[in-house]
Amino acid sequence: MATGRKPFRFGVDLITPAPRQAWVESCRKAEDLGYDVIGVGDHLGMPAPFPALVLAAENTERVRLTTFVLNAGFHNPVLLAREVTGTDQLTGGRFELGLGAGYVEAEFEAAGIPFPTARQRLEHLERTIEQLKKSYADPAHQPRPAQPSGPPLLLGGRGNGLLTLAAAHADTIAFIGATASHKMLLADAAELADRVGFAKAALGPRAAEVELNVFAHYIDVTADRRAGLEALHRRMPERTVDQLAELPTVLVGTAAQIAEQLETHRERYGFSYFTVLEHNLEALAPVIDLLHGK
Repeated sequence: MATGRKPFRFGVDLITPAPRQAWVESCRKAEDLGYDVIGVGDHLGMPAPFPALVLAAENTERVRLTTFVLNAGFHNPVLLAREVTGTDQLTGGRFELGLGAGYVEAEFEAAGIPFPTARQRLEHLERTIEQLKKSYADPAHQPRPAQPSGPPLLLGGRGNGLLTLAAAHADTIAFIGATASHKMLLADAAELADRVGFAKAALGPRAAEVELNVFAHYIDVTADRRAGLEALHRRMPERTVDQLAELPTVLVGTAAQIAEQLETHRERYGFSYFTVLEHNLEALAPVIDLLHGK
């Protein structure tokens, strides 16, 4: 492995609310399949992040736990600091905090929270990060985090303001891989490379330290890579087969071919941390087997 190249990590976002035993079984399965991180998002109708992650910690041994990602706009920074440090304490220091500025206007409305402008959401996110750091550093703050400097921070987004903020504060920067104009349309390779390039330039000398994450939207482990890409093209005609073939958000082929794709994406973009949704939990497992430790 080349100097400075980060080892692979794999995360799964569990998004289906479930009774206690079913939730425990899902978490244990993710760990058994080799995942490094279990994530819970912050959308209405999905599992409550903090209690779900504490329960996950109680029933797993090594996997890290993360909010992927928490909507900062839903939370008072002082109260959030209590939740974060308490969760880190109760998970034995296995917690990683993922934050975003929030973007689903309908969820703000459902929660009775006025939907701020993009600038206001970014400013609130920055205040939240500042408050969290202040709480970690204050020996009188209770509960105390298990990790002395607080949980590692992941910031997710794509805009210049968010990426600049992430360059200043984040341990991990997460790229959703969608276009600016349409959150359901995958960004092409050039757009994604532009966003990664902007982040690396903003990071400056920190670029070698900070982990880069990308969300893998589509996974198809198949013996016929071309047929799999053509099938996806029929669902997403806005992108050609060749465009889909080069995206780190689209993983199609045999397990060995996908493993090779991930190594290529790590080399080209710097992505070493890949996250999938719950329905792809088993699909990525043979790829994880091939890449763990690399």
